Amino acid sequence: MTSPVLELDGLTRRFGSLAAVDGVGLRLPAGARHALVGPNGAGKTTLLNLIAGTDRPGRGTVTLDGRDVTRAGPARRSRLGIARSFQQPRAIGELTVLENVVLAGWRHHAHGPALWRRPAAHRRLARDARGRLDAVGLGSHAGRPAADLSHGQCRLLDLAAALMGAPRLLLLDEPAAGLTDADLPRLLDVLAALADDVAVLLVEHHTGVVAEFADTVTVLTAGRVLVTGPTREALAHPAVRGAYLGTPGDAPRAEEHGRCSN
Repeated sequence: MTSPVLELDGLTRRFGSLAAVDGVGLRLPAGARHALVGPNGAGKTTLLNLIAGTDRPGRGTVTLDGRDVTRAGPARRSRLGIARSFQQPRAIGELTVLENVVLAGWRHHAHGPALWRRPAAHRRLARDARGRLDAVGLGSHAGRPAADLSHGQCRLLDLAAALMGAPRLLLLDEPAAGLTDADLPRLLDVLAALADDVAVLLVEHHTGVVAEFADTVTVLTAGRVLVTGPTREALAHPAVRGAYLGTPGDAPRAEEHGRCSN
């Protein structure tokens, strides 16, 4: 039997007396399109942090492609194929949009710092970065400072940067938040174009995006799994609809203006 791309077993993270993540188990096969939903404070972002390695569990294990990475740091996990976007987009405002994506690719590159001494490799990386920007609709903004982008554009930049690592597992933390109605189809097109073997774990409050993208949904509440199942069934669960998600069209208010954060 083929190992799942991601397997979580009894994953637990406490902050004092609060169990932010409490005994979570999860399996994502290659090509999974899996959404993680729940109310604010349910532990969704903490769970992504535990998977990415920016936080460490008190108990439980994280396995990537059959390899135990529970004690591996975020840089190691990135090189093994985990990439993520963040709830608050992270970019260096003084750099151009293109330079931010090139920098993200450099962080994932096997040659590391030596890449800057290899002009041909750097040119290939820049070409790849332009392709990622074109895919998310930011190609025409490549030469602009990232600080000039709107909040929604910053989210698309964050996604382009995450894709530079050619990930096996892509973690997306509320990628639709702050996007305008015009940006949402672009986001869904980018997600639909991901390689079939890339597993995606999506944290999202916009149930329209979840319904369009995800095959499977896990609902967290108080750090525990409430429901895991096919998207339609999970979103129709009375506890999910009544207590956590509101109506299917709910979404955070789109922000037309803003800045990428450093």
